[in-house]
Amino acid sequence: MTQTPLKWQSKTVLLAVLPYVCAALVVQVHFWILQDWAVAVWALGLSALLGVVVLALHAATQGGAATGFAISASVMFSTATVPYEPWRTGMMPILAVALLTHLATRLGRARKEELGIAEAKTGRKAAQVAANLGLAALAMSPVVQVLLADADWFPKSWLGTGVIFAMGLAALAEAAADTVSSEIGQVLGGTPRMITTLRAVEPGTDGAISVMGTLAGAGAAIVIAAVGTWALHGDRLLFAASVAGGVFGLFFDSVLGATLELRGKLNNDAVNFLSTVSAAGFAVGVLMGIAVVRGVWGR
Repeated sequence: MTQTPLKWQSKTVLLAVLPYVCAALVVQVHFWILQDWAVAVWALGLSALLGVVVLALHAATQGGAATGFAISASVMFSTATVPYEPWRTGMMPILAVALLTHLATRLGRARKEELGIAEAKTGRKAAQVAANLGLAALAMSPVVQVLLADADWFPKSWLGTGVIFAMGLAALAEAAADTVSSEIGQVLGGTPRMITTLRAVEPGTDGAISVMGTLAGAGAAIVIAAVGTWALHGDRLLFAASVAGGVFGLFFDSVLGATLELRGKLNNDAVNFLSTVSAAGFAVGVLMGIAVVRGVWGR
């Protein structure tokens, strides 16, 4: 498996996500303290608790846990509704992503260590967390909501539980699908094949897929979409678009891995971030297509 550090790409992903998320978090905390201080307490408290648990499980480094805290809290604020129920926010799909990916990573760890493809015991770094979860925070941010609310071309009736949440939820579904697919496929998938040539390769090769891994990844996308749709008071359209986006991003990730990553042009953090972007974009495309078919475009 070709491994070119390209650390600047990881730093770029981190810089694209963390400063904005932290700035938004400061504004959101100030807003909710004035509006309803309980929202601020729940969002910050639950996000901090998640960070502590992740650290205790060695699922992330201190930097990774701190980045996850900022992203989780920002998403909780962005999806808060009145009357406030903390379990009906973006925390639930993020928690589901954390749980699914942790279990998948732990499965067959001894075998993965023998093959030299096991995740580091220290857990995910800040850039890795930003690459997987950052797009969800950016997509659901207040700035994006304002921009779309003022866009003449946008189907106004689908704001909130439509396009905005679909982008974030599809990104989370892809993040879970990618990790679960890779981790399950390496243990139970048998001999993987390159997505571009179908040539048999060694487990852990960038761009390699297996039937079992792909099915596991699709299942993870469905779980995240279902949890998120329930938590965000969504409907069947939100669920369908999120699943479609997550699965599309899963295959897009493999194509990038088999081409640009394998050739040393992209590192894993860049591939993961771009894959979440593709998932969000595909989900938007699905909803736009349905809007056109139904004749509700621009309403």
